[in-house]
Amino acid sequence: MRILLVEDDAMLADGLREAFARLGYGVDHLARAEPALTAVALHDFDLLLLDIGLPDMDGLELLRRLRAAGHRLPVLMLTARDALQDRVAGLNLGADDYLVKPFAMPELIARVQALVRRSQSNAQSVMTLGELVMDIAAHQATLGGQALRLTKREWTLLERLLLAAPRVLSKQKLADSLSQWDKEITANAVEIYVSRLRAKLEHGTVLIRTVHGIGYRLEDARDAPAG
Repeated sequence: MRILLVEDDAMLADGLREAFARLGYGVDHLARAEPALTAVALHDFDLLLLDIGLPDMDGLELLRRLRAAGHRLPVLMLTARDALQDRVAGLNLGADDYLVKPFAMPELIARVQALVRRSQSNAQSVMTLGELVMDIAAHQATLGGQALRLTKREWTLLERLLLAAPRVLSKQKLADSLSQWDKEITANAVEIYVSRLRAKLEHGTVLIRTVHGIGYRLEDARDAPAG
């Protein structure tokens, strides 16, 4: 999972990044609102943690602009403001949840996980393609009834390919899904992860097809055209 954190308190941001990193989540941090507009447009995030009190633009205004531009990613507002009107304003603008500072880290983590599960289940909680079954909520994948043991990046890669199937995903799109800004994944690295994932799928009928010059597509070999 890749989270965008927009928070101008550097100490709090460092603590949040460390806490989510221990869970295997990637957190990209920005201290200002304006760059977040570009970041959401260019990168594939699973959730936005958004502070209201930002130096260049109020977090509520950033949220308004994101929703007006059609961005539907889950948003959890973080703020020191506890006034009812602020909470109502955020929810009316399209925030999915609201947490007032100071907060307990376990509660924040639970709320983030609940939002992501809800977002994924709204699309599709259990996805299938041929013999492949991915239960997003339970974080379990099977192939032909046998459990697949996947690393965090292999899981993300397979999930993105399955969500997109039968469409082709570019190497850059996949790299964005696997990256953090301070740990960028290159197109060559994507090829390595694809190779490892292919090895784990080789005993089933589901395969990762290379579309030369474009990217990759997940398909059931039994449905693929001959040749």
